[in-house]
Amino acid sequence: MEHGENDARAHQNAHGHHHDHDHDHHDHLHHHSDTALGWSFGVIAAFAIVEAVGGWWSGSLALLGDAGHMVTDACALGLAALAARFAHRPATHKHSFGLARTEVVAALINGALMIGVVTFIAIEAVQRLRNPVPISGWTVSLIAAVGLIVNIMVALRLHGGEQTLNSRAALLHVLGDLLASVAAVVAGFVIVTTGWTPIDPILSLLICTLILISAIRLLKEVLHVIMEGVPPGIDLPEVGRFMASTEGVLSVHDLHIWTIGSGRPVLSAHVVIRRLEDWNTVLPALQRALEAEYGIDHVTLQPETCSWEVITWSNGSTDSPR
Repeated sequence: MEHGENDARAHQNAHGHHHDHDHDHHDHLHHHSDTALGWSFGVIAAFAIVEAVGGWWSGSLALLGDAGHMVTDACALGLAALAARFAHRPATHKHSFGLARTEVVAALINGALMIGVVTFIAIEAVQRLRNPVPISGWTVSLIAAVGLIVNIMVALRLHGGEQTLNSRAALLHVLGDLLASVAAVVAGFVIVTTGWTPIDPILSLLICTLILISAIRLLKEVLHVIMEGVPPGIDLPEVGRFMASTEGVLSVHDLHIWTIGSGRPVLSAHVVIRRLEDWNTVLPALQRALEAEYGIDHVTLQPETCSWEVITWSNGSTDSPR
């Protein structure tokens, strides 16, 4: 293993310019994402207060629901911004992979929080359908229209950053707010023109359903990462066959692919070769191929000249060990 790690360092030095360019671009996206999260937190927190007061004064559940979304969004964005900062910290003796999964944990908390908010609003909407209350349509429409503009600005700002699970969870909150603002605008217009107040809780239930579907989908992705699942878009058997087809490789077994954090796939495997002397050539070839084909640049490979394990992927050579 030490021999392989030395070769890995040599390979990285040989291709330092390429990696530096990639890291510069990656760091730029990270910086943009962090700044966007901090800016969005301030804007959302300020407008949440405006909507809460307006919703209480007008009696609109849709507006109060939007304000509730914005309050949770402010918390979510604050948590996401904090998690993003922790995720960039380097590896330590206690956390050898760094704190990249802080963003995954933040996404899990935010997704669960969103489901809680949606449930609360849905319960309130059902109660409003049973017992309608008077609503000031003009107030609802005006405040919701401003909220819609604010949410569009924040969503565009977040969408331009790095799309990690953490930033996507924060964006989900904002998109939920955006939809709630649309619902509030429509509800206010209908109430002003027709006086039909049930439109307010009905639209709230519709938006809750859409947000719930997105939140559940996000939570499934988060749990997949936590459970060390193979990253989406990567087929493990295909990667095994691809590695086995590399010149000098007889077979590959004990192949594992997982994710440290969003967009950071990791691979480890045992690679069977004819002679250990070939490893100086095989290792860098595998590293280059895996990064070019699958975007996996964190690779730990163990060379073997024979394998007593069941060989899963082989290059088909007749002298391959069995």
